[in-house]
Amino acid sequence: MNLIVALGNPGRKYEDSRHNLGWLTVDTLPFCSSLMWREKFKGEFFKITEHGNDFVFLKPQTFMNLSGESVRPAMDFFKIAAEDVLVIHDELDLPFGTLSFKDGGGLAGNNGLKSINEQLSTPKFKRLRMGIGRPVHGDVSSHVLSQFSAEEKPLLEDYYKLGADAITQYMKVGFGKAANKFSKKSIIN
Repeated sequence: MNLIVALGNPGRKYEDSRHNLGWLTVDTLPFCSSLMWREKFKGEFFKITEHGNDFVFLKPQTFMNLSGESVRPAMDFFKIAAEDVLVIHDELDLPFGTLSFKDGGGLAGNNGLKSINEQLSTPKFKRLRMGIGRPVHGDVSSHVLSQFSAEEKPLLEDYYKLGADAITQYMKVGFGKAANKFSKKSIIN
């Protein structure tokens, strides 16, 4: 069984912010529209069987900085190891429109990843990093909590689709093959 965690912040204020890229991407998966999210683990989740494997999708409702408080109980309940967790999150160190898989490693200042690391006592979980780029002006916090720019908005549908394709591929063929296919893949040529 695998746990796929989409990071974001609850509330209308953050609905379409860069920090909610994980949630927004998961919501575009074809099967998400026909499934009911259930409340548990300080989050919303559903369980699905695809390609002969069981997957639990989780959207922590704890705010980004406390995401681990949702992830840990879900892992414990479903008996899922850290190596079988994939976290989908916004990434400052990749340009907007670019995504990349990563297996463990540093947390790049992402407070959601830091919280998960603290609760799991290991950084050995997998990630689907979705680039939002660093701000040219202003601070990082304002950038991640802000809406996408006028230049970015027309590209979002394609970006969500690319992310959904990467998640679907991960579910179908596993992390290694999906990572090879989607390494630094971008919607922008």
